[in-house]
Amino acid sequence: MNRKRLLIASASLIAGTMLTSCDPKPAAAGPPPGGMPEVTVTTVATQRVELTTELAGRVAASQTAEVRPQVGGIIQNRLFTEGSDVKAGDILYQIDPASYQAAYDGAAAALAKAQANVAPVRLKAERYKELLASEAVSKQDYDDISAAQKLAEAEIELAKAALETAHINLAYTKVTAPISGRIGRSAVTNGALVTASQSLPLATIQRLDPVYVDVTQSSSEMLRLRKALESGQLTHEGAQAKVQLLLDDNSQYAELGALKFSEAFVDPSTGSVTLRTIFPNQKLVLLPGMFVRAVLEEGVKDQAILVSQRAVTRNPAGNAMVTIVNADEKAEPRVITVPRTVGDSWLVTDGLKVGDRVILEGLQMARPGTPVKALPFVAKPTAAAPKSPAPATK
Repeated sequence: MNRKRLLIASASLIAGTMLTSCDPKPAAAGPPPGGMPEVTVTTVATQRVELTTELAGRVAASQTAEVRPQVGGIIQNRLFTEGSDVKAGDILYQIDPASYQAAYDGAAAALAKAQANVAPVRLKAERYKELLASEAVSKQDYDDISAAQKLAEAEIELAKAALETAHINLAYTKVTAPISGRIGRSAVTNGALVTASQSLPLATIQRLDPVYVDVTQSSSEMLRLRKALESGQLTHEGAQAKVQLLLDDNSQYAELGALKFSEAFVDPSTGSVTLRTIFPNQKLVLLPGMFVRAVLEEGVKDQAILVSQRAVTRNPAGNAMVTIVNADEKAEPRVITVPRTVGDSWLVTDGLKVGDRVILEGLQMARPGTPVKALPFVAKPTAAAPKSPAPATK
C-alpha cells in the first residue's frame, strides 16, 4: 500500500513539472521610450592667435677662428689651458725667435749702413749744384751725383722695408688669439715643428655667447607666409621675430632669440631656405653641433577661428568635418578646412562662421538630420594633485 502511494505521488510530481515547463514565459519589457538626445556644444567665436612654426636646426658658434702659425719654427711653449676662455691678443704659443731676432738685427744694421752712405752723397750733390751755377762742373757730373743721391735714398727706404718685415716676422713668433672665445684642445706640443700657414690648425677658438641656430624652412612654406603677411591675413609685431628654443630633451631654453636673416637662395637639393637665429648663451648651455628645435613667430591672426580637435572627424575622402546644431535644432555635418593645429585645437579657415554651434560631446547620438537638445559645454575643473602627507609631529 505504501509503495502504491509513493508511485502515485511521484507521477503527480512529474506531471506538474511538465505542465509548468510548457507554460510560455512572459515577454521581456522593452526600454522605456527616451527623449531627445542631449549634446554639448561650443559656439564659434573669433579670437586673436599668435601663429608659430617649429623647425629643426643645429647650434653654431657666432665666431670661429682656427689658429695657424704665420712663420715656421719650433714650438717653445704653449701658454694657454685647453678648454679655457681666451681674449683676443692673448699669446697662445711661443715659437723659437732666435733666427728671426738675428734677421731683425741684420735688417737694422743694413738700414744704419744705408743712412750712413747717403750723407756724403747728399753733401757732394749740394756742392756740385753750387759749382754748376758758376760752370765749374759740367752738367753731366751734376746729373751723375744727383742720380747717386737718389739711389742712396732709395737704399734707405729698401732697408726700412726689410727692417719692418723682419720686425713682423719676429712678432709672429708669438702666436696670439685672433678672437675672444673658448679654445679647444691643442694639436701640437712643445718641441713640435710648425710651418707658416700650415693646413693643420694649432687650435680652434669659438665664440659661444651669443650663438647661432641655423634652421631650414621649405620654400613653399616661406612663400605661403609671405603672401599671408602681404595680404593682411597675418600681421607682424616688432622689427625682429622672436624665437623660442626647445632642447634635445624637450626642455625649453630659458632665453628668447631673434631671427637674424634668411638666405637669399634656395638649396636645389632640398628645396629649402636656411634661416639664421641668434641666442644669448651666457651660461654656455648651447654648444656647437647641438640638435635643437626652434619655434618661430610667423605672425598674429586677429580673427582666427579655433575648434577643439576632439570635435573634428574625417569622412571617407579624408576631409575634416564637424557636426553642428543648425537653426532647426538638428544635427548637420559640415566639411571644414583645417590647415594646421594651434595647441589642442584646429585652425579653421573655411566651413565655419561666427555663431555656429559645434558638437563636442554626444556625437555618437547626433545622427545627421535628427533633432538634438544642445547644451552649452562646460569645461571640467582639473583635479588637484594629491598632497604628500605632512610629517608626523613628535
